[in-house]
Amino acid sequence: MESVSAELEIAMTARNMPGIQEKLKSGKVAIAGLGGLGSNIAVMLARIGVGKLLLVDYDSVEPSNLNRQHYNISHLGMLKTEALKSQISKINPFIEMETCANKVTEENARDIFKEYLIVCEAFDDPANKAVLVNTLLQERGKKIIAASGMAGVGSANKIQTKQMFANLYVCGDSEPSLHDRAGFMAPRVMICAGHQANLVVRFLLDLDIDKE
Repeated sequence: MESVSAELEIAMTARNMPGIQEKLKSGKVAIAGLGGLGSNIAVMLARIGVGKLLLVDYDSVEPSNLNRQHYNISHLGMLKTEALKSQISKINPFIEMETCANKVTEENARDIFKEYLIVCEAFDDPANKAVLVNTLLQERGKKIIAASGMAGVGSANKIQTKQMFANLYVCGDSEPSLHDRAGFMAPRVMICAGHQANLVVRFLLDLDIDKE
């Protein structure tokens, strides 16, 4: 069984160039918030074989989540951490996962994310975003990939990735959207999640992003 599993893992990553998978498999990434952004970020990173993920969210799956988040009807009522962990284990059983179902605060943020140098901020609440970013920016060596403004049905081309400070990157359109008229739609949310996941990969592959 072990030999079959090893062969399957190799086959799943066969489309990557030599040397790439070793870097991804050694990667450790934390995802704070498992809604439209975070659930999709986690699945994308799992599919390409990022070795270890920390999944952080205290909320449960509800019907209004299903239009944009990576859950299905069978997950309703489950903690998002457990629902997502279950899904990822079926997508890529070679991923190591930790979960945390506590709300992130100024008091516990450093401890929750202490082992992770790459943190994706994927909260809905601006106050929660501020707590995470302001607290972890004080931690040397951490790279924070945040999101801002991706609701509505505006042009997808407005969604960009920008470096705000030395270790803070923000993905989104960073401007008022058509949210009031259209609500939260899967396409723009998932495009922004893709920006965040792609930046994670670039960090794990040691690309010199600051010079681009």
